[in-house]
Amino acid sequence: MSQLIDITPALRTGAAVFPGDAPYRVTQTFAIGPGCPVNVTEVSMSTHCGAHADAPSHYAADAKSIEAVALEDYIGPARLIDARGDGPLCQPAEIEAALEGAPPRTLLRLAEDLDPMRWPEGFRALAPETVEMLAARGVRLVGVDVPSVDPETSKGLPSHMAFLRHDMRILENLALSGADFGDYELIAPPLKLEGLDAAPVRAVLRRL
Repeated sequence: MSQLIDITPALRTGAAVFPGDAPYRVTQTFAIGPGCPVNVTEVSMSTHCGAHADAPSHYAADAKSIEAVALEDYIGPARLIDARGDGPLCQPAEIEAALEGAPPRTLLRLAEDLDPMRWPEGFRALAPETVEMLAARGVRLVGVDVPSVDPETSKGLPSHMAFLRHDMRILENLALSGADFGDYELIAPPLKLEGLDAAPVRAVLRRL
């Protein structure tokens, strides 16, 4: 079997979240000891903590929640592209050449190594024109290694709105620095959390 590359950052207490969002918390419910044969743990977290899939309902009222989104978009051929740069937004011209013959899933490395315990203030995001270009090329899913496809200060969320117009899928907070650029099989289905706006994923790559 081909080697799997884990592109999921580990979740741990103190992991960085969007300012004001619910943090990741762990509470021991049962512990192995006299009279107790098992360990059981309670986990509390935002749906946007760590690697996760956004549902359309995250950015549009009355849109699909995460359990209603087709799983097929999250599994299949994908291309990992170097999208690092100096500007605050990744523009179409920066990645256009790398899209020649690309499969319908695109993973964009926008940052250098990120520490999941520190909020990446001022992180690089996507220009809405880039999302439009990807849609025109038949891309169904885009994954990034930053917390959002829009800047953290954005209120209008223009890139999210472009994803909505084209019914495309979003993966955020991936750990992409440990994989070489190129083509893979992506496996990253979200948890089936009924009615919710996002869900955690365990995202892995396998060389085609």
